[in-house]
Amino acid sequence: MRNLHLRRAARTSALGAVALIASLSLTACQGDDEAASGSSASAPAGPSSQTPAESSGASGDKSTATPATDQGKNSAVPSTGSGSDSGSDSGGGTSTAKPQDVDDDAAVLACTGANTKLTMTEVQRPVNHMLLTMTNTGSKACNAYYHPYLRFGDAQSVPKTFDDSKPQAVATINPGESVYTGVMTSAADGSGTNGYSTKDLSVGFQNRDGNSDGTGSAITVPLAKSVFVDSSLSVTYWQTSMDDALTY
Repeated sequence: MRNLHLRRAARTSALGAVALIASLSLTACQGDDEAASGSSASAPAGPSSQTPAESSGASGDKSTATPATDQGKNSAVPSTGSGSDSGSDSGGGTSTAKPQDVDDDAAVLACTGANTKLTMTEVQRPVNHMLLTMTNTGSKACNAYYHPYLRFGDAQSVPKTFDDSKPQAVATINPGESVYTGVMTSAADGSGTNGYSTKDLSVGFQNRDGNSDGTGSAITVPLAKSVFVDSSLSVTYWQTSMDDALTY
């Protein structure tokens, strides 16, 4: 009887062990399946989470870079165009400096002995003064620049100039019209030196640069009688009015 009980107990233990082993094997299999299932479930999550990010990043780069490039081009083009227009409007450039530098009278001929006639006459007042008249004998207007170069007799230098007589603009003579220069031949109070008398007078002209006219030498102007000149000899700039010429 006792042996029968022992065999039953042993059989029960063996069955329990087998059941335990089967249970453990089933648990291990379930764990592997869950692990495999978790791995396969998480794997798509990784790419799917990264893919939108990458796609968003690429899209962001395109959306921001492209407008910036276009904007840069658009902003650069007006700037260049504006600079070009400004340069052409302003001078120095060349187009704005030119009008400022160009003399409005540059196209008008300078008055010379070829297109004018000169006469020298005495005047009663002021004393020791004469009046040089230049008349345009040509068919076009001419400019009387600055003042004439007078040379009496064998003088080695030209007379002094009344600086206060400088006009605000160049004296332009239309055909048939005249301009004038006042000439103080000697000091009224006798303070002049190196005086002499002569009937010879030559007159030279200046160009717009203030130099002796390049067309040739001075012309001879006849005098009615001998004129006494000394170191006080002075002339005015060309004047459009006879009274202005005799003011100095």
